[in-house]
Amino acid sequence: MAVRIRLTRLGDKKSPFYRVVVADSRTARDGKVIEQIGTYDPLKNPAEININTELAKKWIANGAQPTETAKSILQTAGVIEVKGNSVAKTNNKKKKAK
Repeated sequence: MAVRIRLTRLGDKKSPFYRVVVADSRTARDGKVIEQIGTYDPLKNPAEININTELAKKWIANGAQPTETAKSILQTAGVIEVKGNSVAKTNNKKKKAK
């Protein structure tokens, strides 16, 4: 079973609120979850992030893979360390001689 750390959407139309959950990768976005590990509210300024760091680290140690969005939220919360710059790498291909 491939376990992912991802977001499930709650809230009304145009006012999203998310839960950070651990779920099987084959389930629907708002489907059955294994465990809820936190919340994310993007409408507050700055965005409000509440993560249970112990649970998040436990699931990552057990092999759960975060999605890109969940990974950035976990990095902001301090669960995952930021490695290098987040700036996109450029192509370093050698130019052909003319």
